[in-house]
Amino acid sequence: MSKTKDELSYILITPYTILKSRTGGVLARLLATPDIELVAAQMIAPTQDLTNEYAEGLKETVGKRNSEAAQWFYDYIIRAFSPTDGRRHRVLMLIFRGENVTKKLFSIAGDITTSTNSSSELITGEKIRDTYADLVISPSTGRVRYFEPAVLTPPDQKYALPRLKMFAAFAAEESNLVENMAYENPEKIERTLVIIKPDNWLYPSAKPGSIIDMFSRTGLRIIGCKVYQMSLEEALEFYGPVKDVLREKLAPIIAQKAKKIIENEFNIKIDDVHIPSITECIGKTYSDNEFCKIVEFMTGKRPDEEYSPDFENKTKCMILIYEGENAVKKIRTVLGPTDPTKAPGGTIRREFGTNIMINTAHASDSPENAQREMNIVKIGKNNLSDIVNGYLKTKGML
Repeated sequence: MSKTKDELSYILITPYTILKSRTGGVLARLLATPDIELVAAQMIAPTQDLTNEYAEGLKETVGKRNSEAAQWFYDYIIRAFSPTDGRRHRVLMLIFRGENVTKKLFSIAGDITTSTNSSSELITGEKIRDTYADLVISPSTGRVRYFEPAVLTPPDQKYALPRLKMFAAFAAEESNLVENMAYENPEKIERTLVIIKPDNWLYPSAKPGSIIDMFSRTGLRIIGCKVYQMSLEEALEFYGPVKDVLREKLAPIIAQKAKKIIENEFNIKIDDVHIPSITECIGKTYSDNEFCKIVEFMTGKRPDEEYSPDFENKTKCMILIYEGENAVKKIRTVLGPTDPTKAPGGTIRREFGTNIMINTAHASDSPENAQREMNIVKIGKNNLSDIVNGYLKTKGML
């Protein structure tokens, strides 16, 4: 796509859509769309001030096309986004880039005023709102009985730019983790980290959304989200324990295989006394190379090679933080074993994984490791506001 014509725009997944675990389904529709790219994502929890400002702007914009619908949207934002008894609600903000991306997102979302009347036999399911939104109007009074738009997105860049500025300013001051729940048994609550790996982002695909949809069966809450490019330094620290495991478990196996190959090739007998030397020379070399391949898969760089300063990292992943009782076990059960070929049917790795390397997603194996991994990837921070502000500067908005 032509970078000179690229726009940035946003789409918001509403609190109810998140609450009903429809986030993955919505994302699947968006991410399978050609010629638009997800560049940032952040879970936010609007304050009353942000809610009021957004509702007023939305009412003004929609009102230019449909004054009745404008009131629906205004009432909806005030009801759904306003904090309840001081507890703020989760909204997932997604930033997309592409040529005419604002109009494309608006088209993918669909027109709530024409496509979601529940009495219609003509709904096709083509748009997001066809599937996930509701607009119920009383036949007798003509008044709206129920309204849930599922997603919210601007119709054009003129409206998008000031809203992008507003949300970016808010997101910059917020933590990347939404802590809005008071649990009855807080001692039972765990947090775990999930990475939807780079193999899911090579081309437009519904896979990342489908993976999140499968994780939703755990009943856990997503409290943090960001699109991320892992640095070489972060990967070395993140996967450091894996290097030791590979050396411990894989190197001896490779040494035995190497011994047999050499014996067969040269028709000689190698005494077992030499196995430690073969393990050190060949086994560890092999396992270290496997470790380098893991780092390269996640970052685009091998740690044992030099790169020019203008090297462009094209790998991308999505990091999600799930919260709830037994979060670690629940997520890993749905994810499945490391080797997709040995994973049970119905697990994410069996459905989407290829091999031990390309196994579609990572999940922390303990609450302690989850915290360690969250620290490495700086989960409390999100670059959404930086990306948006950089775009706004090109538009003279900052």
